[in-house]
Amino acid sequence: MLSPNQLESDFQRLTVGDVMETRVQSAHARTKADVLASKMIEGFGAVPILDESRRLIGIVSEHDLLAVLAEGRNLSEVSADSVMSRNPYAVRPETDLPTLIHVLRASDLIRAPVVDAEGKLIGVVARRDILRAYLNARGGTTV
Repeated sequence: MLSPNQLESDFQRLTVGDVMETRVQSAHARTKADVLASKMIEGFGAVPILDESRRLIGIVSEHDLLAVLAEGRNLSEVSADSVMSRNPYAVRPETDLPTLIHVLRASDLIRAPVVDAEGKLIGVVARRDILRAYLNARGGTTV
C-alpha cells in the first residue's frame, strides 16, 4: 500500500493522456439528432462534432437534444450543426489531472474532448476517468 504522500505524488503526475478514453463516437455537422441520440445511448452523454479533417468543431450533449424535444421538434429533422455548442472547451493529452479537475469543477463539465496540437480529436476524458485513476493509484479495485 502506498503512503498518502506517495499516492498523492503518483496521482498528481498523471496526465489526461494517461486516463482518457480513445474509443470515442463522433459525428459530422450534417448528422441528424436522432442518430446522435443513438450514439449517446451506446456511449457518452455527448458526441463530438468533427469537420472533414477530424478537427473538433462542436459538441452535442443530451441537454442539447432535450432542448430540441422541449421545443416540440422531431430529432430526425434537426442536424448537429443547428444544436451543437461551437468551439467547445477541449484539453490536450499533456494536461495534468490536477489542472483537469480544476477546469471540470470550475466549468461544471462532466467530460471534455481531448485534441492534439492540430485540434484533431484523439479522445474524451470524463470525471469518472479521474476517479478511476485515483483508485488505481491507491491500489483500489475498480469496476
